[in-house]
Amino acid sequence: MSRIAKPHRWVIDEPDIPFEFTVLYEDERIIVIDKPHFLPTTPRGMWYRSTALIRLRERYDEPQITPAHRLDRDTAGVVVFVRDPAARGRYQMLFQEHRTTKTYECVAPARPITRPRFGTIERLDAPRVFPLRRRSRIIKDRGILQAYEEPGLVNAETVIEMGMPAVDTADTTAEPIAGSTAETVGSSVGTVGSTVENAASDSRSTMMRAYTLRPRTGKTHQLRVHMNSLGLPIKGDPMYPRIVDRAYDDFSNPLQLVARTLEFADPYTGENRRFVSQVPLDL
Repeated sequence: MSRIAKPHRWVIDEPDIPFEFTVLYEDERIIVIDKPHFLPTTPRGMWYRSTALIRLRERYDEPQITPAHRLDRDTAGVVVFVRDPAARGRYQMLFQEHRTTKTYECVAPARPITRPRFGTIERLDAPRVFPLRRRSRIIKDRGILQAYEEPGLVNAETVIEMGMPAVDTADTTAEPIAGSTAETVGSSVGTVGSTVENAASDSRSTMMRAYTLRPRTGKTHQLRVHMNSLGLPIKGDPMYPRIVDRAYDDFSNPLQLVARTLEFADPYTGENRRFVSQVPLDL
């Protein structure tokens, strides 16, 4: 027997988020949306009605709608919601069992990467730096905003590729990683390629380019942590490398991370589904 959705609670003086989602697809079982930056997927903290879930329920007058997965409030892109309670389990299991294919796009500095403290870097087209496979152990403690990496069994894997060229086309080629194709890194290891510990003072640090990210796992903040660990923090990230205290109504600098494509075999029809976000990146 399916659970009955709880009635909407009334929220007084809830901050408004002035961005709307676009419906990419719908049928009798699911609704797929293109979520904008800043809009939470589900109620949390000060937001209830200004969330994708509650707006969907109110738009369709279907209180049983449930998310099949989630995106961070800061991240834009494709999100799947289940409207048929009997189908909820099958669609949610697609994501829990990693039977979906996701591609993200982001904007980050166009400069040599640094060697992370933990985990491994594997060049997939040596001697070129990109594409590379980044593997590490990521932990997210309850009540702590940032996730972090530590030594131990790997639980997070991301393939990172170069995307569009940098805004400033001068010196856009990443420098080679020294050493073997697959490198294990620890807390005592320095930078990869040229020394860039003082990247903030390097003129190249202002140059930006797009990257394509292909997560093989789904740890909290995985893409943001992996990019930051390489010395390539995603543009507009209020969490990495350091927490930026923003006003709740400051929408001036969105995180340049978009869940661009989502693919899976429909668990009912077997048909291959592919959805593409149209949210632009700001290079």
